[in-house]
Amino acid sequence: MKPIIGIPANQIISHADIFQGNHVSYTPKGFVQALQKVGGLPLVMPINQNTEDVSEYVSHIDKLLLTGGQDVTPALYGEEPHPKLGQTDILRDNWELALIEEALKQHKPIFAVCRGMQLLNVYFGGTLHQDLSLYDDWTVKHVQTPTSPSYATHSVQLTGDSPLSKILNTRELSVNSYHHQIIKRTAPALQVAAKSRDNVAEAVTAKDEALRILGVQWHPELDFDVNEQSLALFDYFVHTL
Repeated sequence: MKPIIGIPANQIISHADIFQGNHVSYTPKGFVQALQKVGGLPLVMPINQNTEDVSEYVSHIDKLLLTGGQDVTPALYGEEPHPKLGQTDILRDNWELALIEEALKQHKPIFAVCRGMQLLNVYFGGTLHQDLSLYDDWTVKHVQTPTSPSYATHSVQLTGDSPLSKILNTRELSVNSYHHQIIKRTAPALQVAAKSRDNVAEAVTAKDEALRILGVQWHPELDFDVNEQSLALFDYFVHTL
């Protein structure tokens, strides 16, 4: 049987008129296609205000994939919103935090991308810079717009003991990049597995190997069809993690 991969849905609630007045639950198509290409069975899970249902949702999946999107609500890591904070969605935050907790309880692996990696860090007690401008050592362009996401724009260096270096068979790779927030304090349970040239955390794993966790700051779902290393991340997640 194909591994069932749970993908928590995002929601569009602010510009509903473009969908004839309907609010929309969705997930980026790249995640669905990448998982299907490597033999996974994607299952999109809508935001649920009733977190009591979370154990039922997680019981039906084999692994959890956290995607990108809104900024994480700063109150979750003890800060007031900075003027440069982007859109937040506390319902999404709370639902995905509940999914993380239940996935760990049920020993289900977690792959987290961009915002997903940041939320994972917050779940374990870490903090975030609410905007790159608040990071004194910022020198790399982490938001590559207007360059196409199919083109890598900056390098990341992998740590020698990181599973990423084994998965990708390299100590350095080039990635696409679309984030204005970064990890400030890494959670005690996590370790940085890759950094950019300006020392921004670009990937994390769990210190405890029993916790099967991988987070990356870049977007492999946007270039998996032209980048073998991005596809390899999804293959690793679906079949090995």
